Amino acid sequence: MQRMKDKPRYNVVSMRVTDEELEVLERATRITQKNVSALMREAMWLLQRDLERVR
Repeated sequence: MQRMKDKPRYNVVSMRVTDEELEVLERATRITQKNVSALMREAMWLLQRDLERVR
């Protein structure tokens, strides 16, 4: 039986990137051993933190 997640994710966000942006993401995944979703979540939290400082 599949284990239920504590915080299931139901929303999907997609985006188009240039070849250069894709290379940056691929390099970041290799260096950090995180997947693109994890990197984008981290970037979102960093942006939120920076936006809260501006307030």
